[in-house]
Amino acid sequence: MPRFNTSDNVQFFLKLTPRRAWNAMKVLASFQISKWFNKMLVWGYPMSMSIEPTTACNLSCPECPSGLKSFSRATGTIKQDHFRQTIDSVYKELIFLNFYFQGEPYLHKGFLDMVKYASEKGIYTATSTNGHFLDDEQAKKTIQSGLDRLIISLDGITQDVYQQYRIGGDLEKVIAGAKKIVHWKKQLKSKTPMVVFQFLVVKPNQHQIAEAKELAKKIGVDDIWFKTAQIYDYETDPNDLITDLDQYSRYRKNERGETIPKNKMQNHCWKMWQSNVVTWDGKVVPCCFDKDAEHLMGDLKVNDMKEIWYGKEYNQFRTSLMKSRKNIDICANCSEGLKVWS
Repeated sequence: MPRFNTSDNVQFFLKLTPRRAWNAMKVLASFQISKWFNKMLVWGYPMSMSIEPTTACNLSCPECPSGLKSFSRATGTIKQDHFRQTIDSVYKELIFLNFYFQGEPYLHKGFLDMVKYASEKGIYTATSTNGHFLDDEQAKKTIQSGLDRLIISLDGITQDVYQQYRIGGDLEKVIAGAKKIVHWKKQLKSKTPMVVFQFLVVKPNQHQIAEAKELAKKIGVDDIWFKTAQIYDYETDPNDLITDLDQYSRYRKNERGETIPKNKMQNHCWKMWQSNVVTWDGKVVPCCFDKDAEHLMGDLKVNDMKEIWYGKEYNQFRTSLMKSRKNIDICANCSEGLKVWS
């Protein structure tokens, strides 16, 4: 499941119904049995899901296919009726919904309407934004939508540092937007959303960690998370993005001096039993590392989620993963099992 802090644990557990709790128990039990006996067994339905509002983005971040416009798959924006159909088919078991895969969610004109729809179904809702579209109106609507968690990417506390990763970004807009969110949360006396600054630690900003913590306190966000960065060309030496701070890096040097991922790549993955990702056009993929939707589990325009979840493609993928995860391309640079530090 996604990460939670003490401050939003209560909000999350308020979303649990007897049906959702029972489904979660079945999912967890089948995953554990699969690990113990090294044989694929699946009970229940997804507990969490990521849905992609749009692939569009206003920034050009160097490790992001959306920012680099480097997708091999189709790009576009999810249709409201398709979104509602998807939610209607899964909400009775679904606990957590993340409005993010690629792209900037606030560029979808109906984004907050979708959040409200899911929130009214009793689902814990979250999103991640680069923070450039949180004007006064959007900030107020965000609070009113029922969103449970808002992650705002910070990645630097001065413009010169911030823009080295968030290319095309304006730090002043991000800070102003965060302040507006905090303001309207107080004005409306709302417990939600939990507002988080997310600081992706890379070499250009690693010296600003302490100052970022101070900025978060000053603005009044609920928390700040320091996240390890996924680097596609991590074998390049020297690498301009991989941080020197070991605890914030997904990578390490081996005995030959080569840069390799820290993840030990065990032949199991919790995500394959409890969550999945839906692209803007209804493609179901196994996880957020499949940026180009190359591992297609199914299409929601053809089948519903519950058919796809138990379908041939999903079961073959799970079985392959349990035999040799290292041979699956999207798993090679995976951070599953590595802690996100704060």
